[in-house]
Amino acid sequence: MIERIDMQDDRKAEELLRLQKTAYRLEAKLIGFDEIPPLADTLDTLKRSSDIFYGYTADSGELAGAIAVEEETPGILTLTRMMVSPVFFRQGIASRLIEHIFAVYPGFKTYLVSTGSRNEPAMRLYAGFGFIPFKSEAIAPGVELTTMKREKGAGNSG
Repeated sequence: MIERIDMQDDRKAEELLRLQKTAYRLEAKLIGFDEIPPLADTLDTLKRSSDIFYGYTADSGELAGAIAVEEETPGILTLTRMMVSPVFFRQGIASRLIEHIFAVYPGFKTYLVSTGSRNEPAMRLYAGFGFIPFKSEAIAPGVELTTMKREKGAGNSG
């Protein structure tokens, strides 16, 4: 089940923070860069984030995955965070979270997402949803961030 996470609920916010730390530690290892901004979050900074979070709850009641979005520019929705617990890898949770965002936010002309260029699983996931790389930038020596976009009407249904 996917639903919006109430960031005023300390228990839910703490569970999200634990998931975020676990997921982003794995990405940091994958791309060789341990200064990924979500790793620096505290409960307070996470709760004060302007992102809107949605969580995927497993049948066990555990928060198995989460996605966050923000409309930083009118008409452009940025997928700011994506995380899945390693316990739930390879179960389609990230795909369901992305599909949920497209269903909840259908009116956007452009969707953006950024990930480490060496994070091949994430790059494949986003490409599978029609995201196309359009910008890469070095964020540290040997570490590159790729920003991808998905335009409405560019062969996409949503």
